[in-house]
Amino acid sequence: MTNQTIRVVAHFIASPNKVEELKAVLLELIEPTRQEVGAIKYELLQNQSDPTDFTFIEEWTSDQTLNTHLDSPHLQAAVAKLEGLVTAAPDVRRYHLLA
Repeated sequence: MTNQTIRVVAHFIASPNKVEELKAVLLELIEPTRQEVGAIKYELLQNQSDPTDFTFIEEWTSDQTLNTHLDSPHLQAAVAKLEGLVTAAPDVRRYHLLA
């Protein structure tokens, strides 16, 4: 399939005493990312039963636009703030829609 979009699921687990700090860092990404060329969807979810659990659901027009996002100054600044806020490195996965 040509012209297929890229879907991303990015999962973050906050340290128990750093939930609000991590939430603030992740929320800072929303508006600048939604303005990027190639961003179709960029949503942040927080698990209702486990408030330490955050997930971005993303859709991009191409690998190239996603890679540009990954190199963007606002994303790099957020990544630099993650140390001490998360229990492990973020789990970021790329997908293609099958059906």
